[in-house]
Amino acid sequence: MSVAKVIEIISSSKKNFEDAVAQGVAKAADSLHDITSAWVKEQSVKVTDGKISEYRVNLKLTFVLKDTPKAAKTKKSK
Repeated sequence: MSVAKVIEIISSSKKNFEDAVAQGVAKAADSLHDITSAWVKEQSVKVTDGKISEYRVNLKLTFVLKDTPKAAKTKKSK
C-alpha cells in the first residue's frame, strides 16, 4: 500500500508560466522526494507600468510518503 500527500506551493518567473512551473517543481524536489505530479491550480501575472513583469503559478504537488521503520514494523506484525 502506498500513501500520497498533496501540498500547494507558489512559484514565479520573469520569463513565462512554463518557467514558473519548472522552477517550482525543481525547488520542491530539493526537499521532497518521489514527486509524482504537479497540477497548475491558478495562474496570474504581476503588471508594472502596463507590462507583465512576473508570471506566477499556484501548484499542487503530489508525492508518495515513505514507510517509516515504525510503520514497516507494524505492517509486518499483522
